[in-house]
Amino acid sequence: MGLFLGALGVVYGDIGTSPIYALQTIFNPGDPHPVPVNTENVYGIVSLIFWSVTIIVTVFYVGLAMRADNDGEGGIMALITLLRRHVGGRGRKAAFALAALGIFGAALFLGDSMITPAISVLSAVEGIKTVSTGLEAVIIPATAVIIVMLFALQKRGTHVIGRWFGPIMAVWFGALALLGVGGIAGNPEILRALSPTYAIDFVFGNFGIAFFALAAVILTFTGAEALYADMGHFGRKPISRAWIAVVFPSVMLNYMGQGALILEDSGNVSGSFFLLAPEALRIPLLVLTTVATVIAAQAVISGAFSVASQASELGYLPRLRIAHTSEHQYGQIYVPWINWLLMVSVLVLVFAFRTSEALAFAYGMAVIGTITIVALLFLYVARIRWGAPRWALATGGGLLLAICLAFLAASSTKIIHGAWLPLLIGVGAFTVMITWQRGREVVTFERESREGSLLEFVDKLREGEPKVARVPGTAVFLDRGKHSAPLAMRSNLEQNHARHSQIVILSVLTEPVPRVAEDDRLTVDQLGDDRDAVIHVTARFGYMETPDVPRALEAIDPEQAEGRRLNLDRATYFLSTIQLKPGKARTMATWRKHLFIATSHITADAAEHFRLPRERTMIIGSHIEV
Repeated sequence: MGLFLGALGVVYGDIGTSPIYALQTIFNPGDPHPVPVNTENVYGIVSLIFWSVTIIVTVFYVGLAMRADNDGEGGIMALITLLRRHVGGRGRKAAFALAALGIFGAALFLGDSMITPAISVLSAVEGIKTVSTGLEAVIIPATAVIIVMLFALQKRGTHVIGRWFGPIMAVWFGALALLGVGGIAGNPEILRALSPTYAIDFVFGNFGIAFFALAAVILTFTGAEALYADMGHFGRKPISRAWIAVVFPSVMLNYMGQGALILEDSGNVSGSFFLLAPEALRIPLLVLTTVATVIAAQAVISGAFSVASQASELGYLPRLRIAHTSEHQYGQIYVPWINWLLMVSVLVLVFAFRTSEALAFAYGMAVIGTITIVALLFLYVARIRWGAPRWALATGGGLLLAICLAFLAASSTKIIHGAWLPLLIGVGAFTVMITWQRGREVVTFERESREGSLLEFVDKLREGEPKVARVPGTAVFLDRGKHSAPLAMRSNLEQNHARHSQIVILSVLTEPVPRVAEDDRLTVDQLGDDRDAVIHVTARFGYMETPDVPRALEAIDPEQAEGRRLNLDRATYFLSTIQLKPGKARTMATWRKHLFIATSHITADAAEHFRLPRERTMIIGSHIEV
């Protein structure tokens, strides 16, 4: 029940608040391609909303896509991981192309994560106009204050936020349903829109109008990708059950109620959501709506944390400082750098666009672009991982892609009206990610060629090469594994011509469990000789633990350290760092080299991360040209 309520509070805020602005945007007379308000069009639009949400969210995301997980993690980055893991041989080129497409989809989702909080909070605060038109001047400042407060809350973690937001969203969905039922009671004929024939007649009978309307219908399933991206936070079952039992029926009842209200009077289009409530209840509804839209932003913010974390693990972003906020769900994380980047971006959008209607034109492109790419990747994964029959993929998958492409084509008509924004954000984020991946490959290749084999290096050291003086004390060199010699160790021996009487080469691993038992914490390897005073240690930590390296090393027995206790009170810790500079080699375009070097500066500080004593930590750098 806790995860169920948490999913309501974190995952479904975005899609659950779409009824506030979706219908009035579709019938907005200020739209470049407005939908005329008449009985046939109202029935057609409501039917189109119902069946679009049913196919894309209920059938595709909840029924299919969420079954394709990477150790419990969902989202577009999880699909890329599955592609990498299961594709081999002749399928590698196709997988590489799809992975690149997936990275662009992830970049679009980051754009969605910037637009959603802006449009959600703005649309709610704009409801103040239905109370008094004289309060319009406070809309922008109030929106900015609410957004800052929302992002300041993120460090508390999604489990805490979900505990607060879950009950509120339960009330919100109850209010959506009640308001919808009230509207339907005034005109029960609207229930006819449940028949797909109205949607089909609207699309094929008024194709010129319907095609452009699709771009606004996308607003009714914004947040669909958040269901998938947030799967690591709550798990598949709580998310899918919350959708079927609460969210889907509540949202659809509200759209039906608004449709019934518009049928009664076409003047109800503007503010149709708030007009469902009796006048005496509009101020309480405005307060609840504002709170709900703040929560709506949480879905994509949490999803952005997941996407950034997985992108970092896959090598598309630098190592980011990630705080795990729950002992029960591995995917509940907080990424400070992404959090503050999103906050600044959202505030810029609010002050630049100033109204939810202006932002609505930009909104759909990011959403449907990501959904289309996810659908394509999923169909490929379904074939290579599960062996789905070709006929099923050709029929069901073909229909799904046809629907997505129709929405994408309609959304492209809004490019000059604002849809350029998410594309620009997506292209920018995509460029950063593929540049980081390429630059990382160049640096890794050069670094490994310089490091050489650890075992060969230790053997030469044992034989007296290079000739160095032995000084008292313990040296701890942090490295990624035990296959290559740390650059810091090589540089120290070659430049200082000295080695410590005890050398520990340490690798730190983070396991997908909250905490690692002390008995399983350390693995010690004497690297083929128990008398050369050089050992390799692997330290394992759970994702909820702070990797306190000095404390972990205290558990090493003297027998494991070749009969001598490590002198950790005076141990010196060595970190390898690489100073990057653009070189003449044609590895990348010059501007990409500068972008890669600039991106490297956001890498998390290793000394702080591993709790190393600053006064006894030495950072030895090497220059590598990219």
